[in-house]
Amino acid sequence: MDIPDAAQDATPIERADVRVAQAAACAREHPLVRAGGKLSELADQPPLIAISAATLAAGLLLRRPRLARAGARMLASHLLATAAKTVIKNRVDRTRPNLLVEEGRYEMASGETPGKEMRSFPSGHTAGIVAVTRALTRDYPESSLPGALVSVAVAAVQVPRCAHYPSDLAAGALIGVAAEAAVDRAARLLPP
Repeated sequence: MDIPDAAQDATPIERADVRVAQAAACAREHPLVRAGGKLSELADQPPLIAISAATLAAGLLLRRPRLARAGARMLASHLLATAAKTVIKNRVDRTRPNLLVEEGRYEMASGETPGKEMRSFPSGHTAGIVAVTRALTRDYPESSLPGALVSVAVAAVQVPRCAHYPSDLAAGALIGVAAEAAVDRAARLLPP
């Protein structure tokens, strides 16, 4: 598969991203990709905030401190991950893979373009779901494997649905891990 002219001057990682996006795009309309894409929207900001807040509220209402603590960690981790990814998205312009596939357009540079089509880097869905699932495992270690599987599934479907490049996912995952680790460190400073 040829690299489009717009990506000829890109870095090696970007060119690899472009190749993967081009190859994965053939699955874009597959029913599993479409269904996975719809399910992955549960990892968008409003649903993750609602899930985290509901977990916190349930813990408080049911007087279950472990559940309340998990909800608080989930919410704080998600909010920090969202803030971090937003700072980066506001400084990096990167065309989404759908523009590459449909129009042959590719760009990654410093910038502040507000449009969604130029805000591929990093993946907010990935940052959010990684932060939330890691936070949950602090109080519910048995959720570690299911949480990791959900995080991988949410991230992985973003490539064939032409929403993100692989390096967007990697950056989002790193943000999620860092945000949750920062919240965990802060939580350890609080009295029990």
